[in-house]
Amino acid sequence: MSTAILTGPPVAGSPLEADLRTLGFDVRTANDPAAAAELINAVPAQERVAVVDPRFVGHLHALRLALTDPRFPAAAVPGALTAQPAARAALARAVGRIPVGAGTAHLTDVLTDTLTESLDRDEAGLHRVELGSLVATVALTPAQREDAREAVAAVDDEAVRLRTAVKSRDGFFTTYGISPYSRYLARWCARRGLTPNQVTTASLLTALIAAGCAATGTRGGFVAAGFLLLFSFVLDCTDGQLARYSLQYSTMGAWLDATFDRAKEYAYYAGLALGAARGGDDVWALALGAMVLMTCRHVVDFSFNEANHDATANTSPTAALSGKLDSVGWTVWVRRMIVLPIGERWAMIAVLTALTTPRIVFYALLIGCALAACYTTAGRVLRSLTRRARRTDRAAQALADLADSGPLAELIARGARGRGRTGSFLAPVMAFLSAAVLLVWVLAEDDPTSWLTVGVAFCSALLAGAAVARPLKGALDWLVPPFFRAGEYVTILVLAARADVPGALPAAYGLVAAVAYHHYDTVYRIRGGTGAPPRWLVRATGGHEGRILVITVLAAALSPSGFTIALTALAVALALLVLIESIRFWVSSQAPAVHDEGEPA
Repeated sequence: MSTAILTGPPVAGSPLEADLRTLGFDVRTANDPAAAAELINAVPAQERVAVVDPRFVGHLHALRLALTDPRFPAAAVPGALTAQPAARAALARAVGRIPVGAGTAHLTDVLTDTLTESLDRDEAGLHRVELGSLVATVALTPAQREDAREAVAAVDDEAVRLRTAVKSRDGFFTTYGISPYSRYLARWCARRGLTPNQVTTASLLTALIAAGCAATGTRGGFVAAGFLLLFSFVLDCTDGQLARYSLQYSTMGAWLDATFDRAKEYAYYAGLALGAARGGDDVWALALGAMVLMTCRHVVDFSFNEANHDATANTSPTAALSGKLDSVGWTVWVRRMIVLPIGERWAMIAVLTALTTPRIVFYALLIGCALAACYTTAGRVLRSLTRRARRTDRAAQALADLADSGPLAELIARGARGRGRTGSFLAPVMAFLSAAVLLVWVLAEDDPTSWLTVGVAFCSALLAGAAVARPLKGALDWLVPPFFRAGEYVTILVLAARADVPGALPAAYGLVAAVAYHHYDTVYRIRGGTGAPPRWLVRATGGHEGRILVITVLAAALSPSGFTIALTALAVALALLVLIESIRFWVSSQAPAVHDEGEPA
């Protein structure tokens, strides 16, 4: 139970106390700052405390936004503020600093405003709610109260609540094809006590059933799979809208939403590959290629954003041009559709599944995602080269964590430390060479399953260690993790394909899926503010260079059928290791609540 303290002159007949109880607050009153301080200190430290002026007039949703949003340590609107446990000490100090006696009426007349300003000065993480058309004010006179009530009556806060439940930035298909009705589904869920995580889980189960339908290999199965995939996406939109509608944000919710999206999509690829195999068409290489391409695209997105989200002096002519294009309405939608976000991508997959064959689905997916990857990556490279930005130690550490370097690369990096200059292009060049040397060899060599490949993999590890020997603060250092991901994933794909035995590519698919999960988990730990996975886990998984060495050794030492068995065993072992640690972490995590309002994946 949270506690709301009403402090100020009482107002007869006000619905404020009923509104606060509707929001789950235990309402108490205090006649002066000293009494308010006693009540605040009496509330258990792990509970939220709100301070509200009894003369508050405004929409219920304005109070909800100010007093119940879990993402901010403290939040405020005129006449009301809240402090979560992280900001409780700052609130207690603010109340304690208010002087008593003559000449203090300007501080205590509207106590909430005084406390809000104090929390702001203390840098307690105060969030001032943007009200838009909502009303929140302190009515000091009967005339002001009447005017405020008329303003409240003129705006339907439920309509505002529904409208703002929709993601502020989304793709064309999602905005016009899903959100106009999924928001009402979100409200239906909220009124029945369903949580966003429950809806996310329902979306996952629906997508898994769709994958099972695709795996039948029949036309009816493909048609059912397409419809179910679209319905899964409707639920995927609904969970975020439910979180915004009911303010049920959480770090675990954001993690579940992101990781389940990938699980749904990659499980569906596997279902299509199984269905195609039933019809005599082997498309496992295409399925694995699609998963590799999508994962590398996401790594580009994550690395670029982490490298630049807190950069200072972050200006760029390219970014300025992008801002100008955003002012021309139609270009916004064209540019969002070009990147083939999740809505457009899933709609394309669903329609093509129902009407064509899995092979055509994968061809369209690979071509579309490759063009989108070229467009977004080229734009980000251009922005990085033309912007003047000083990147922080936190950004450099995030990139180092995303690089997923293992013990061997760490050892090499220690030996190479001090050579080269931080901020130069040395790191991305070394990372590119690390991936390129290995990939050119395994693609061009007649028999890449040899001990020579192991030697090339070791040379690749040397270059990878050199790439991370210095802090990753250069303009293009965000390219280091994507180069490492491409080198590892494509090497696994090529070696499995060249093994040319049944089961090798499905085993490689499972292995890449397990490793990709580990990389997505790393991203969302960083985004949640909890840092990367523990080093013991990274060392236990070998790091990207260690896994490549192990796989090349297995390919050289074993027969094709033995290599397939080894890939399967490695996939199972890695999946169990990263899943158990990930689930343990997220279930016990005390990370602050977050929600993704950025570009669609």
